[in-house]
Amino acid sequence: MIALGEKLRVRTSGGELAYQDIGDGPPVVLLHGFPQSAYVWRDLAPLLSSRFRVIVPELLGSGDSDRPSDAPLDLPAQARYVGEALAALGVARFAAIGHSVGGGVAQLLALDGVGVDALVLISSTALDAWPTFATREVQRTPPDQEVELLVHSGIRAALRTGMADPDRIDVEQVARYLLPWSGDDRVASFFRFARALDGAGLNRPEDLAELDVPVLIFWGEDDPFYPAEVAERLNAAIPTSTLGLLPGCGHFLLDEAVETIGPMIYEYLRARYLRAPHGHGDASGVVTIQLERHPPWVDLAEDEEDAWHEVDDQEGGT
Repeated sequence: MIALGEKLRVRTSGGELAYQDIGDGPPVVLLHGFPQSAYVWRDLAPLLSSRFRVIVPELLGSGDSDRPSDAPLDLPAQARYVGEALAALGVARFAAIGHSVGGGVAQLLALDGVGVDALVLISSTALDAWPTFATREVQRTPPDQEVELLVHSGIRAALRTGMADPDRIDVEQVARYLLPWSGDDRVASFFRFARALDGAGLNRPEDLAELDVPVLIFWGEDDPFYPAEVAERLNAAIPTSTLGLLPGCGHFLLDEAVETIGPMIYEYLRARYLRAPHGHGDASGVVTIQLERHPPWVDLAEDEEDAWHEVDDQEGGT
């Protein structure tokens, strides 16, 4: 096992991806959104690594991955690079967890038959609901305004707007989100990445209807970028999905509510990916639950302390 902060590199057709690889067990791949990096998984990755091999790549053009000027950065290309990286690491079957744009990449991996056995989508890019208004504003930035100050101001504004309680993230954490977009070359790649988000590749609900893997969806009730109506549509399009709607949360659930969704993701993967028994008596002391398909969604909690809920399955409960 290597330290969470340590990054390795793997070559793909677009360039080298930086990635973290921790834990042992069945693989789980964590895919970040834009303009974020592997840092967004700082709390969830260690939790999952107690039972899974957790692989955390940084998408091409972001984080510490290569930032080529000539490789495509659209979602289908990103899915291809991640698939190539996993093949190089000897990973044939895995669960994929994606936040925002990373959720779009995770969907494409599953639709392309790359080897996805379970999906968790968190405030995900989906259907025809992207790029967001904020991304379209970035795409319209004149070349003479493509400067670090504008990028940093935009990221700060997105974090404030995208969180129901901006105080959940501190100054040091904000600085960690800004770091991958500091410096002239990285500023240029910020705008290149943003302009690659073209809204293509996810707008066919009939494709999602063909998914036959378990899918867990988490969404903030107050998400200003992808409203909860998008979550309803996504849930309706995927016959094997379960939707958890979190009241009082916005878009950045991994910053706002990881203590709520983290244990539930762990349990969902145990039940639906590993198909392992509950194990109430194991040494970890973690009390597990079963999550199943429900119509049409379940509100998870009135507050984050009430994190554990059981949803009956279609065959009569757990």
